[in-house]
Amino acid sequence: TLWTEIEEAVENLDVVYDKVRLYQDGLPICGREIEIVNELAKTKNCNYILLLRLMKKGAILMGTESPELLLQEYEHIKKAMAANSASKDVEITEYQEKSSNILLKERDKFIANQINTTLNTGETGILFLGMLHSLQRYLDADIHVIYPHRQGSNLKIS
Repeated sequence: TLWTEIEEAVENLDVVYDKVRLYQDGLPICGREIEIVNELAKTKNCNYILLLRLMKKGAILMGTESPELLLQEYEHIKKAMAANSASKDVEITEYQEKSSNILLKERDKFIANQINTTLNTGETGILFLGMLHSLQRYLDADIHVIYPHRQGSNLKIS
């Protein structure tokens, strides 16, 4: 499966786990990050089970996203679903796609800034990120990015 391949790719990274920071798409900076990961791992979510396994090896979990931007996205999705069920108007659909792309770009900038400001020299960041995201252009120039699983939703940053 995809997550088995991602697990293998991450497990084969040559890293010192107590110098690894974990970043997760959709995980807000809120002071309850570990609790959130534990709860989602209980639902048998492979992504969060892997995060727990890496944390047990010494990796540090980081809040990754702006709670405000995540709430905006949630509200946007609710409105889009309501509009789509009420109307198939092309103008509404185009507006929703445009605003969704703007919000995704804002989230990418926020995530990159979070990495830029929390990943220290000599540390490795492992980011689990959905395929629609594109934040490499927002990362500091001294951050080297590799993609251990190109089709998957993770990348390593060091």
